[in-house]
Amino acid sequence: MTRHLRQARQAVSLVVLSLRDMLASVGPVLFLALALLAAAYWWLDPQPPRSVVLATGPADSAYAEFGQRYAQALAKDGIRVQLLTTDGPAGNLDALRRGRADVAFVRGGSADMDGEASKGIMSLGALFYEPLWLFYRPAALTSQGGKAPTKGKPAATADARMTSLSQLRGLRVNLDQRGSGVPALMDRLLQANNLMSNEIIASEMAPDAAAQALQEGRIDALVLMTAPESPVVQRLVQQPGILLAELPQADALARRFPFLQTVTLPRGMVDLARDLPPEDIGLLAATTALLTRDDTHPALRQLFAQAAQQIHGGSGWFNGTRDFPNTRTSELPVSPEGDRAINGTPPIYQRYLPFWASNLLERMWLVIGGLIVLLLPLSRVVPPLYTYRVRRRVFRWYERLRQVEAHMEDGDAETSELLNELDELDRVAAQITVPLAHADELYALRNNIEKTRRRLLARDQGSPKLN
Repeated sequence: MTRHLRQARQAVSLVVLSLRDMLASVGPVLFLALALLAAAYWWLDPQPPRSVVLATGPADSAYAEFGQRYAQALAKDGIRVQLLTTDGPAGNLDALRRGRADVAFVRGGSADMDGEASKGIMSLGALFYEPLWLFYRPAALTSQGGKAPTKGKPAATADARMTSLSQLRGLRVNLDQRGSGVPALMDRLLQANNLMSNEIIASEMAPDAAAQALQEGRIDALVLMTAPESPVVQRLVQQPGILLAELPQADALARRFPFLQTVTLPRGMVDLARDLPPEDIGLLAATTALLTRDDTHPALRQLFAQAAQQIHGGSGWFNGTRDFPNTRTSELPVSPEGDRAINGTPPIYQRYLPFWASNLLERMWLVIGGLIVLLLPLSRVVPPLYTYRVRRRVFRWYERLRQVEAHMEDGDAETSELLNELDELDRVAAQITVPLAHADELYALRNNIEKTRRRLLARDQGSPKLN
């Protein structure tokens, strides 16, 4: 039992010593690799901030609804999206410029986009159409080409249809809030129709209040530019006594204003059972993009671009499946993250790894590859270093053996003293543990100790030396 226990202890001791030697040999290489990785991690900063600000425009708008969806999508990856309320696309763009927001919904034509790129603003892709909705009460029109009804006299029949912006002359029209950009756009459209803004009775109420006023007859028409998901649009397109104006000159206006294009609301798109609308309606629309700053963390830009695929990739009132997001209608250069999410194929590891791991791999793959190339030649020093450490446990005792031989040759020490020194060396050698691959070196040491002892005894007896 004692013999087995001793053998077990020797085996454990051998394993521990081998591991220690291996770690000591690999340690310098590992330390260098970890130091380089830590420096690269600090320099590249691969992990994004845990919070990001998204400018969404007015509360209860389509932008606000989309903002909630983005917040839910990014929350799955541990990113908190703070929704910043503004007065509209112009306010969103201003928040982006001033650094109050990291990402924002901005409608095409909201500003001089050629100058935005030089201000460090880029696009993550175009997201959806925002049509110019012109809702009106047919009763406010007359059959004489758009004159407002005389006060106190009955209005024209409800069959009157608006076919031109010039019919707004003299009507009470709400042009949306100033921050929405709609008043400035309508000024340009009205001027194109030889209609001055002072020829209509304009107001700038919020969409909800304007919709209520239109239903109650306090205004004759309202204009707003928003996505079909807007609660105001959803309500008015189904409201009896209120019609959506079609602009037969939409193509001409789109040619004059390049940031606008024509879209069609198909018949029955709103409600098939009620056949709403009863016919195709041509509208003007701008494209809204998701803009960001160039100093926004690349990982956040990637998350927003990927979320846009899920949120805006389906079919809608004015687009088919996968028409959005796109890079074709973006007025600004699209960031690499947006272009890769829209036009590229996501790496396979993103399907299986959590966000933090896939992001770390994506940001640092070049560094990791460089380290592998660097460590391959460095790893060649590990086996010789390991061999040196193992052999050193044996060779370190040759110094004492050489000293014994020197004393023996000089004759300046007693034989008994030298024999005691050799016995001590033999006891030490018997306790040295080395891997089997180096056992021959240990036995060579013990054999050399024995040879020295025999030579010492032969000299002391005056007999020939034994080899």
